[in-house]
Amino acid sequence: MTIYTRGGYALPGSSLAFKTGTWRVQKPRHVHAAAPCHAVCPAGEDAQAWLAKVDEGDAQAAWRTLVSVNPLPAVTGRVCPHPCESACNRGDMDAPIAIHAVERYLGDEAIRNGWDFGLAPPPADARQVAVIGAGPGGLTAAYHLLKRGLRPVLFDKNPTAGGTLLTAIPSYRLPRDVLNAEVEHLLSLPIEYRPRTILGREVSLDELRQQYAAIILAPGQQKPRPWSVDGVTPKDLHEGLTLLEGWNGHQSAPAPYSAAVVGAGNTAIDVARVLKRAGVTEVHVISHKAKPGPGVPEDDVMPALAREITQAEEEGIRIHEHRGVRRLLLRGERVVGVEMVHMKKLRRANGRLARVAFDGTETVLHVDQVIPAVGQVLDTRGFEGLLGGQGWFDLDDVMRVAGQRNVFVAGDAGGNAGTVTAAVGQGRVAAAAVAQLLRGEDPVIEAPRLGVPYAQLNVHYHEPAPRVVERVLPVAERGECDEVDLGLDRHEVEAESRRCLSCGNCMACDNCWTLCPDSAVLKTQEIASDGSHYVFDYDYCKGCGLCAAECPCGYIEMIEDL
Repeated sequence: MTIYTRGGYALPGSSLAFKTGTWRVQKPRHVHAAAPCHAVCPAGEDAQAWLAKVDEGDAQAAWRTLVSVNPLPAVTGRVCPHPCESACNRGDMDAPIAIHAVERYLGDEAIRNGWDFGLAPPPADARQVAVIGAGPGGLTAAYHLLKRGLRPVLFDKNPTAGGTLLTAIPSYRLPRDVLNAEVEHLLSLPIEYRPRTILGREVSLDELRQQYAAIILAPGQQKPRPWSVDGVTPKDLHEGLTLLEGWNGHQSAPAPYSAAVVGAGNTAIDVARVLKRAGVTEVHVISHKAKPGPGVPEDDVMPALAREITQAEEEGIRIHEHRGVRRLLLRGERVVGVEMVHMKKLRRANGRLARVAFDGTETVLHVDQVIPAVGQVLDTRGFEGLLGGQGWFDLDDVMRVAGQRNVFVAGDAGGNAGTVTAAVGQGRVAAAAVAQLLRGEDPVIEAPRLGVPYAQLNVHYHEPAPRVVERVLPVAERGECDEVDLGLDRHEVEAESRRCLSCGNCMACDNCWTLCPDSAVLKTQEIASDGSHYVFDYDYCKGCGLCAAECPCGYIEMIEDL
């Protein structure tokens, strides 16, 4: 290995004769810690790693790094709530990096250029694994099974793969050409796809157990959660999820003069915006929680994407915060309004927080229709033998169904937060566990890594740089299917990647090598075993800690030298 020192050589009797390492009580070492964006990503993406590739000008290498974990970046770059950005250390300096926009760009570039995943077909004797459900969890599970040399067979009840990506997310958020292209790109791999196959009708769990080495269940939660007001429901009840399925299938939705949507998540906001596009004049959203904003506690903020809430209000939708429905106002069996009441989360005598309605705060909202969008539940048909009479799967840490050796779950049916990105992450975890099991190992989950805190970085070496402003379609130009968020171009993506602080990963800046007073940091031409271009010469390192203090990335830590 080629080694570089700052001194080059020294005469006999010079400072090289004095091995100052004997003075040391602490010593530096490299530690490749997780960037905060990586630590919080439900899919397990290491955004710092692929942003570095973008910064180097190699978008295809960046995409390859990204899809080594998440095979659906054009999708997740559009619909993920991107907790990575909330955690981004750059936010403490000026503004978080637009990680989701760069992810979207890479996914779109892969579609446009036909980039190859680079996966070889499984061996002829590879063991087969059944995956039930071709939504984001099932698609990801099939992909990672293939990566691990197994042969996935993907079943779905619908003719087209995509799951709730296809049925529940409107095209103004996720264009159908993008979704279809990314799914088709994935299914062009050696993944056997069997559409129009319903578990419990065309195939049973017992048959799958006999024919396949393992099973991954990824049916999603595609059944609306039951809703009523004191047991009362209107005769013409339209549930939010069903309404979205109708709109996404053939651009049809009920169009009364006015409507109230009950809920606080993305489904509620999507339903409200679809109703506007269908011609409803007045659209209201009744939410127990508050709109995002300064000072709003995290557990009290609406779970819908902040930008979707903003865009909904731009389109004329009114959001009633901290409100619940106390009564339905009916004329015969037809809704003519709702009685709302102010609600707030307060601490009970037992110490638990609960939503409390405040008597005397009732107001009447005159609407022609009420549409609940209060969540989804698992359709248990076909799974009854695995549920033990309950409406969900009892899982262990590796997503395995309790009491089952080789049956695993991925996606919403596993009880995650209901995000596409979480489903992607669970698909990867389930596939990894299956691969371990079929190798004769006990499946174990990767231990989570803590993110490098902002205080551990030396941000004096980073220049201030504003976050790119993402273009949005003007309200007047928003049609039924036109995508509202317009993404970034190549120059904006590259500029945004340069804002990355490279948290926890060496960027070869030479600070430690240049500033060490004892020339005890040696620079290598090849990458050293710890992933950096530097090694410590402990014969001369006296443990002053200057290298760690001056590292911009938090890649060096000082430890006790015993």
